Amino acid sequence: MFAPQRFSLPLILLALCAMLTGCDDNASPETKTAEPQVAVTVIQPQDLSVYDTLPGRVNALRTAEIRAQVNGVIERRLFEQGAEVKKGEPLFQINAAPFTAEVENAQAGLLRAQAANDRAQQQAARLRKLIGTGAVSRQSYDDAVAAARQAAADVAQASATLKRKALDLRFATVEAPISGRIDQALVSEGAYVTPGDSSPLARLYQTDPIYVDVYQPAGIYQQLRKQAASPQHATTGLPVKLLLPDGTVYNQPGRILFSGMSVDTSTGQVLVRIEVRNPDRELLPGLFVRVQVPGQHYDAALMVPEEAVSRQDDTAVVWVIDDKQQAHPLSVRLGEQVNGDYRIAAGLPPGSRVVVKGMDKLSDGTRVAAVMSAASPVNLILQEKE
Repeated sequence: MFAPQRFSLPLILLALCAMLTGCDDNASPETKTAEPQVAVTVIQPQDLSVYDTLPGRVNALRTAEIRAQVNGVIERRLFEQGAEVKKGEPLFQINAAPFTAEVENAQAGLLRAQAANDRAQQQAARLRKLIGTGAVSRQSYDDAVAAARQAAADVAQASATLKRKALDLRFATVEAPISGRIDQALVSEGAYVTPGDSSPLARLYQTDPIYVDVYQPAGIYQQLRKQAASPQHATTGLPVKLLLPDGTVYNQPGRILFSGMSVDTSTGQVLVRIEVRNPDRELLPGLFVRVQVPGQHYDAALMVPEEAVSRQDDTAVVWVIDDKQQAHPLSVRLGEQVNGDYRIAAGLPPGSRVVVKGMDKLSDGTRVAAVMSAASPVNLILQEKE
């Protein structure tokens, strides 16, 4: 029989440690900590024109209030309400009978004045021949000359009166002072009108082309002037888009006129007047629209999605992945926000891989598993180069 072997306690402990170490070496890979997965997008420079969307109000190119220039009763309305009218087209007919009678009376007065003038001129000429012979006194001759001059003045006055009465007769037919679209008639047949009436007979609007007025800060106004003077826009002008109340883009481009010549001291803004074609009369005076006015232009803008930007102590931070697949935070300076994307004004090199999802898992130097994001930053306001 074999004698029982005795083992010391230290040897038993060493054997247990060796067994445990062997088990750890054979552990499954799933038990190791996995690298965090993040979605990234590559930021490349792009051509960008930033537009300021501002409220604007449509104003007619010209507005004319149709008013009576003589007293009288409206006999007829000569236009279709809402129709297009031409300059000089008759709109209202005021009762012309009194003015016709006054014209005839003025014509008679002119004939009387001309007859008296002929007689006075003949008398002055007759005495002029006799004054040298002493047959008439000097006083008689001077009186005849003065009467002749007075008669000539009476003819001129009668002629002017006739012209005034003829003008009143002409004003009995109220004509369109400009071409455009006429609004509703504000008086009806039978109404007595005078030049001093507070309300016009109708209003006439010239609406093609038409104006849109917007207000911008004075600094942006100066910037627009510089852009308009650039060779790119010297002939075509700055592109301006109009958005109708339902959000659709108006099918005619606008042209900035820069009509504002002073800055509003209370708001620091300046009027920017835009001219736009309106052939279908879709834009009506008084209509409120939105206007996309060109702001700053960037030849190499870096745009990142809004969700890629975080805040740390009032500092904008983006996470980037280096060539070793390690994450690092970068402090950046933000520019404009366009359609949910931020323009990075400083702090981000072109070509950087920016984390757009999974930043909450990161710390500086963390090794990550980076995958490309399906939603790369898209800028919808890129200006095409001509």
